[in-house]
Amino acid sequence: MANRILIVDDAAFMRMMIKDILTKNNFEVVGEAADGNQAVEKYQELTPDLVTLDITMPEMDGIEALKKIRSIDPNARVIMCSAMGQQAMVIDAIQAGAKDFIVKPFQADRVVEAVRKALA
Repeated sequence: MANRILIVDDAAFMRMMIKDILTKNNFEVVGEAADGNQAVEKYQELTPDLVTLDITMPEMDGIEALKKIRSIDPNARVIMCSAMGQQAMVIDAIQAGAKDFIVKPFQADRVVEAVRKALA
């Protein structure tokens, strides 16, 4: 059975790119969300195996969404994505429980490697 993944990014184009990379590598994208609030709702509704989570989003940012998802499910597997490869944000994300961090623009092989590693 394919691993079920929830993609969260406020940019539809980025969601489409990630979805394309994942589906080509035999992962099942079970849902998409455009902000942190939707991410938390969809996580509860879909219980995916993994979440890719953008950091900079309206309503609720990725770090806050990560903390909420991890409070619902301490075993949640989340990979943070951001165009801002800022050291402090990477550290915040990892401390909040993220399994990995990928920087935009994505390299397909780096996305797949991060997802496989987080699911292993």
